Amino acid sequence: MSPYLINAPGVINRPATPIHKQETQSSKLVAIDPNRHLKWGIWAYFLLLIFEGALRKWFLPSLSTPLLIIRDPLALWLLVKTWERGLLPSNSYLTTMLLVGVSGIFAATFLGHGNITVALFGARVFLLHLPLIFVIGRIFNQEDVVRIGKVTLWMAIPMTVLIALQFYSPQSAWVNRGVGGDLEGAGFGGALGYFRPPGTFSFTNGNSLFFSFLTCFILYFWFEPKGINRFLLIGGTIALIAAIPLSISRGLFFQVGVSLFFAAIVISRKPKFTRRFLWMAIGGVIAIIFLSNTVFFQTATEAFSSRFESANEVEGGLEGVLGNRYLGGMFYAVTGSSDFPFFGYGLGISSNVGIMLLPGMQGADLSDQEWERLISELGTVMGLIVIFLRLSLSLKIAFASYQSLTKGNLLPWMLLSFGSLNVLQSQWAQPTSLGFCSLIGGLMIASLRVPQYNANFQLKARDNLY
Repeated sequence: MSPYLINAPGVINRPATPIHKQETQSSKLVAIDPNRHLKWGIWAYFLLLIFEGALRKWFLPSLSTPLLIIRDPLALWLLVKTWERGLLPSNSYLTTMLLVGVSGIFAATFLGHGNITVALFGARVFLLHLPLIFVIGRIFNQEDVVRIGKVTLWMAIPMTVLIALQFYSPQSAWVNRGVGGDLEGAGFGGALGYFRPPGTFSFTNGNSLFFSFLTCFILYFWFEPKGINRFLLIGGTIALIAAIPLSISRGLFFQVGVSLFFAAIVISRKPKFTRRFLWMAIGGVIAIIFLSNTVFFQTATEAFSSRFESANEVEGGLEGVLGNRYLGGMFYAVTGSSDFPFFGYGLGISSNVGIMLLPGMQGADLSDQEWERLISELGTVMGLIVIFLRLSLSLKIAFASYQSLTKGNLLPWMLLSFGSLNVLQSQWAQPTSLGFCSLIGGLMIASLRVPQYNANFQLKARDNLY
């Protein structure tokens, strides 16, 4: 009998006798994770999320339309295989998503816009990608999440080099080609004649989401540097600092500030990390001083400052951004829900597919407020149900992450600095934003599962949050 005993899904027990004593020259014992193929599937989802835009812009531009849903079959496969193994958790969130997705298809087809293709595209959010949150949370554990963070850190430096090239290159350059090889460029909006670069993504929001995602892990690795290459961490930190002005994104700037605020709470709860935080702060200041003496960083900073000031003037400064664009949009979505049809205009109507396939939607002025968009598509009842689901899920993960922080587990808390707002109000109609929501939601849950050894040297993980 193999010395590796499987006594729980995805859990491999180590024998009490050390492995090295059992090895011989003719045979070596190898632990095989029964869920390794599912983990590979999650890794594939992550990599496709990062490089899907590159495929659509540069390498397979003729297939840009079908590549828009390249992660959908993978998400379906992960859901089916997880369900077959009895690992898909049964909870009210999954049940609600299923009911909303199916009901939304019928409502959109018979009472809304009437296009079944658009309805199915909109329903895939609830039937495929959001349930993936719980698949990732069940299949991954904290060690897997840390590996994701390390790979993201390796990506940071080349990604910053890429957006620097995009920032300084004309929109006609190869690095700035749009989806389908569009020669008009993928850059968007900006200042002083410079455009916001999209990186490897189809649209510029992917670049902001990537570096916001990276920020969580950089701060975590500064607190817990064991097992991470110090030069890689320093290089990733410099890349993040350089990416903020190069991105010309206020969203990234604010998100870094939110993550730093969460890091300050870590110090208030765990003063032993104060020294590491100070080293990080000193390193950050040195990096900023060094970068400030370079022309490329000075130019990017001027463009970023100009964009920041002009946008704030339009929206009324920080108070206007938070009060109107964020909190105000959430408030209006609920109080103004009576302005929309009771069953909504139909799932998918505000997506790119809806804009392309539905008559009269080209050039339509659609709301960029996520809660308002949900109610406009699903109607008052189902829209408010989804909003409550998002709020409930965010609060539950936040409470569990804080509890984990008090016990010394920092990773869920740092991921929460990006994931809380992402799960609560990210734009699900946009594929990249939806993908990051599914990914960070699942990683936050998985990071709560800390592998431990029991008295018999058996490797196990704490029970899942769900």
